Amino acid sequence: MAKNMQQKEKLEFRLMQLDDIPDVLEIEHEAFTLPWTEEAFRNELTLNHFAKYMIMELNGQAIGYAGMWTVMDEAHITNIAVREAFRGRKLGDRLLDELMQTASYLGMERMTLEVRVTNRVAQSLYEKKGFKPAGIRKGYYSDNNEDAVIMWADLPAHEASDRQEGSVQEQ
Repeated sequence: MAKNMQQKEKLEFRLMQLDDIPDVLEIEHEAFTLPWTEEAFRNELTLNHFAKYMIMELNGQAIGYAGMWTVMDEAHITNIAVREAFRGRKLGDRLLDELMQTASYLGMERMTLEVRVTNRVAQSLYEKKGFKPAGIRKGYYSDNNEDAVIMWADLPAHEASDRQEGSVQEQ
């Protein structure tokens, strides 16, 4: 008897660790024409105190990741990507929601990113989440000198009551 193929899927988000870098590199190469290197991710996780990265797992398998820099009260999305085989299932939407909630929890008030002017799929997702175009970075992408759209969104204030009593805020 065949098991039901629609078994309950378990989607989880957690902090990225050094052991995740091989999976992240696979996702990077599927998603971007200018993928980051292992050294870049290693530096982000070990040397950059402003960097926050998360892994999205489905049934224990890393299927996406996202990262941001948190400076003062602003979060700057550095990367967000989902494995090719899992695209089209609104998982990028869920990953962006989680990143935005994390930024809000950390006290960030606004969030920004750059996206290729030709990447309408990503721009549509960002617009749906409240991001608005705020300018162009000319020749931002070095692989083809493509311009980037700069987008900004206001983050909802995080409710202080949701924080654990006695937790230490990051500085």
